[in-house]
Amino acid sequence: MTGQDVETVDVVIVGGGPAGLNAALTLGRARKRVLLCDAGPPRNAAAEHIHGFVTRDGTPPREFRQIAREQLRPYGVQLREARVEAVQTLASGFQVVLQGAGAVSARRVLLATGMVDVLPDLPGFRELWGKSIFQCPYCHGWEVQGQAFGVLATQPPLLDFALFLTGWSPHITVFTEQRFELPPEQRERLLRAGVQLEERRIRRLLPGAEDGARAGLLEAVELEDGTRVAREVLFAPPPQQQSRVVQQLGLALDELGCVRVNAHYETSIPGIYAAGDLTTRLQGAVIAAAAGCAAASMLNHALNLESAEHGSR
Repeated sequence: MTGQDVETVDVVIVGGGPAGLNAALTLGRARKRVLLCDAGPPRNAAAEHIHGFVTRDGTPPREFRQIAREQLRPYGVQLREARVEAVQTLASGFQVVLQGAGAVSARRVLLATGMVDVLPDLPGFRELWGKSIFQCPYCHGWEVQGQAFGVLATQPPLLDFALFLTGWSPHITVFTEQRFELPPEQRERLLRAGVQLEERRIRRLLPGAEDGARAGLLEAVELEDGTRVAREVLFAPPPQQQSRVVQQLGLALDELGCVRVNAHYETSIPGIYAAGDLTTRLQGAVIAAAAGCAAASMLNHALNLESAEHGSR
């Protein structure tokens, strides 16, 4: 491919979730040439609704994305169902390589790839994920309030998470599976709050009978000795990892594995910005959308000054 064959835009946005969509809206209204690349199932594909997003509370994720895409059309934002294979730094700007769709030259790149949830290899987990197994009470707590909660505590900080969940239900059992030693003071703290402890290992998660009221929903947690602990909901924040394109770039990460950005949302590679779940553990649709808007504003500011100084538009 010759240089003349390469399409040129101001910004390539990688990822079409709330952060990428809101960034595209902001940049489109700022008269920038924007290419939004999106491929694969969205991270919240298992969720039935988006919550906590004012004017969009209860909206199905698919409908949210459809509305957002329609609202980008007046501003000339290009949408491409293509996976970004690589982002290469050029003398001026970047070359973004798309799977099966050639390459695009961009002045800036905005990563809005979210994070990859690494689901545990626990029988029944994947089938119940997004239906009875959740990671965020702000997203799903209202709908299951007062029900019998379980918390899969894979690490000590999740013990405090169990205490936090008492704001939604007083019926909480923590499953530690003997993954770590439980300090006596922490044990007392949980019991004082009415949180039950179960330290035996889990064999599998059981859904309700196919012809019953809880078909497809969690009914019990079966332990290694066959004991069944009745639970209706399991909160289990899974480990997360960065997307392949972020890993390939070798961007600086913080101690939690999130992409480091400065006050302008710029990463450790100048000209590459990041917004949304890949930069923080404070995750949610409205938070990601706000970050996308902020990052796009900062990015646009840099582009405008650059154009003004070079006498170009």
